[in-house]
Amino acid sequence: MKKNVYVLCGGKSAEHEVSLKSASAILNALDKEKYDVYPVFITKEGVWCSLGLLKDEIKNPEDLQVESNESIAKSMGKFLTEVLKEGENSIVFPVIHGTFGEDGTIQGLLELLDIPYVGNEVLSSAAGMDKVIMKDIFVRHKLPVVKYTSLRYHQWEEDKEQAYKEIEEKLAYPYYVKPANLGSSVGISRAENREELEKAIIEAFKYDIKIIIEEEVVAREMQVSVIGNDYPKASVPGEFIMERPFFDYNAKYIDGKIIPVIPARLEPEVSQRVRELAVEAFKVLNCYGLARVDIFVTDDNEIFVNEINTMPGFTALSMSPALWKATDGTTYSELIEKLLELGFERYKQKKAIKRTR
Repeated sequence: MKKNVYVLCGGKSAEHEVSLKSASAILNALDKEKYDVYPVFITKEGVWCSLGLLKDEIKNPEDLQVESNESIAKSMGKFLTEVLKEGENSIVFPVIHGTFGEDGTIQGLLELLDIPYVGNEVLSSAAGMDKVIMKDIFVRHKLPVVKYTSLRYHQWEEDKEQAYKEIEEKLAYPYYVKPANLGSSVGISRAENREELEKAIIEAFKYDIKIIIEEEVVAREMQVSVIGNDYPKASVPGEFIMERPFFDYNAKYIDGKIIPVIPARLEPEVSQRVRELAVEAFKVLNCYGLARVDIFVTDDNEIFVNEINTMPGFTALSMSPALWKATDGTTYSELIEKLLELGFERYKQKKAIKRTR
C-alpha cells in the first residue's frame, strides 16, 4: 500500500507566496509510484482547503490557491474527518514558512493528532522562529553571535526616547532592525542614525510586537544545510554574490538575479569550522529533520552564527537543495525522500516513549 503524504502550504504568514513556491516544487518531486500525495492549501485567513489526490504536475504555484468561505474550525474539522486517512501509513509535510507554520503551532497540532511529520518539533520551531530567544540560547551555549538587543512594542510606545537611548548605549551604528518572529527578510531595515532607526522600528513593528536590533558586521553570509535526527550532518557552505547591502525579499524570491557560489569561497579550515558551528546550532536548538544555518564570516575569518531557519525555502532559487547536490550528489527528489524517512524515524522514537504511569 502506498504511503500518504499531506503537503501543507500557504498559511497566515507574510511568507505565504514563498510557501507556495516551495510546496509546488516538493509536490512535483514526490514519487507518485510510492506515495499518494495530497496538497492542502491554507488561506491567508487560516482556512484549510484540500485539493484532493494530486494527479498532475503543478505548473504554477498559484494553482495551489483556492477560495473558501468556511470557518477555520470547520475547515480543519473537514480535513481531519474527510481528508486525513485514519489507520493508513501517513505523514504530513508542513511546507509553511513563518508564522503559524514554522513557529511550532502546526507542529503542536500534529503532535496532538499523533501523526508523523517532516521537520522540527514544537520547541525547536518556536525557539528558532523567535530571533531573540534563538540568540539567547546560542549565547548560553557559547556560540559566537553579533551584538544585539531587543525591544517590545509597549516599551517603545511608552517612552520612545528612552528606547532609542538604551539601544544606542548598547550598540554602535549601523544596525539591522528585524521583527523577532519572521523570515525571508520581511520587515528588515538598515539604520545608520536615529532618524533611520525610528523608521526601521516602525517598519519592523508592522510584523511583530517584539523586534531585534543587531550591530552590523561587515562579512559574507554563509548558508549551511543540516539534516538528520540524532546524528545531523552539515552540507558544504554556500554563499550568494551580493548586489545589495543585504538580501531583502525581492532579491531572494522575485528578481531572480542572485548568483549562488557553492562551495563558498573559504579556506578549508574555515569552511570546516562553519560546518561544525552549523551542527552545534542545530543541536543546541534541539532540531530534528532539517534546518538551514546562516553564518557570517569576516575578511579576517571571524565567525558569527546569524540565525537558523527550521523550515528553509525549497524553491527553485533556494540554497538547501543545491548545497546537498554539491556536497554528496543528493538530488532534489532524494533529499525530499530523506526528509520523509527522518520524519517517520523520529515518530517511531517518540512512540516508544512511555506516556503514562
